[in-house]
Amino acid sequence: MPKSNVIPEARAALDRFKYEIAEETGFPIKSNDYSKMTSYQYGYMVKKMIEEQEKQMMDKS
Repeated sequence: MPKSNVIPEARAALDRFKYEIAEETGFPIKSNDYSKMTSYQYGYMVKKMIEEQEKQMMDKS
């Protein structure tokens, strides 16, 4: 079954978010090329993305 987005705009928003977090953490990402990142770097970036989302959710409450 192919991956599909429920909200098509979500893909672009997620990509912008990834670039923003990568820039903040100093990891090299260009054109969705994650090949130069280690698994530790990618995991750290995902951790930061989750922390940011949790923070935004808490601010809305």
